[in-house]
Amino acid sequence: MRKVRFRYHLGRHMLKTMESTPITRIDHAGEWALTQLSAATGSPFPALLRHDRILDLSAFEQVGSPRSVRELLDRWDEVLPVLGRLAHSTENWLPLRDFTPASPIEPRQIFQAGANYRSHVIDIAAAHHDGSDGRTIEQVRADAAAEMDSRLDHPPYVFQGLPSAVTGAYDDVVLPVDGTEPDWELELAAVIGRRARRVSADDALGYVAGWTIVNDVTLREKIFRKDIPALGADWLAAKNSPSFLPTGPVIVPAHAISDPGDLRIRLELNGEVMQDESTKDMIFDAARIIAHCSSIATLLPGDLVLTGSPAGNGKARGRLLRAGDVMDSTVTGLGSQRNVCVDEENVGEENR
Repeated sequence: MRKVRFRYHLGRHMLKTMESTPITRIDHAGEWALTQLSAATGSPFPALLRHDRILDLSAFEQVGSPRSVRELLDRWDEVLPVLGRLAHSTENWLPLRDFTPASPIEPRQIFQAGANYRSHVIDIAAAHHDGSDGRTIEQVRADAAAEMDSRLDHPPYVFQGLPSAVTGAYDDVVLPVDGTEPDWELELAAVIGRRARRVSADDALGYVAGWTIVNDVTLREKIFRKDIPALGADWLAAKNSPSFLPTGPVIVPAHAISDPGDLRIRLELNGEVMQDESTKDMIFDAARIIAHCSSIATLLPGDLVLTGSPAGNGKARGRLLRAGDVMDSTVTGLGSQRNVCVDEENVGEENR
């Protein structure tokens, strides 16, 4: 059976972009995970995954015959025990290799924590320093390190992303024709499972349905606009191009991840390790970030809360993304991603 690569777009069918090797297995923590899949034809459907076997959940009235994972998350407390029972069933399971994974979630809202890893903050401060203030790179790094302790006296720094930037874990990343400094930022993301408003940090993880991987691809040159520097960062331009949020391949339920504060985040570019850090290096942990977001907005089931990216980005290394690059990414227990970079001018209009 010939396999094709698809990209998932919110509210649209998957679109074929290129032939791809079948995904035969996804390693994940716990007994099961959630994903969304598509056959060679047809719309994506929600599925239970047990490594190399899948169960089409749209066929099960016990969970409401859902058309998407988000429909499950809208009733998470009710369906969670049912999913556990279905995971132990023996009938109707199919091989993963016959399907194509999409993004496991269609988020309504995306919250993105920035500058949340100590080592990343120091590297980015040095990479963006232009010398105009008279400080050496060593002084810039020392000053950034000294600021880390005081950060905890203030709220996390969080901005929002667009759902239209979400794509699948094995889909191409399209490099915009007007972008010059595309970069990677691999992150742990919480998937919200209950409506959350003004929750405390002590209670915040109780609102998490599960965890997934997101690569927050960024155009570095568009973060700070030189024409209006006083207005700060332009996150819309820098982070929201189509395909700039590879997500998944799965959502691992929260009970299967014993400590989200001790996971390994690792990204390889063309086989060379670029990021390899523990979530222990976070300044604000996931609970603090979720609580902060809920103090400003109402978090909804299926929302993504990204927790920041560690050191090892391309800007600091002097090596940015270009067509033909392959990013292989993992977070402990959450599967892996593989994304090929392609130039926008070389893909069809419908895939831009």
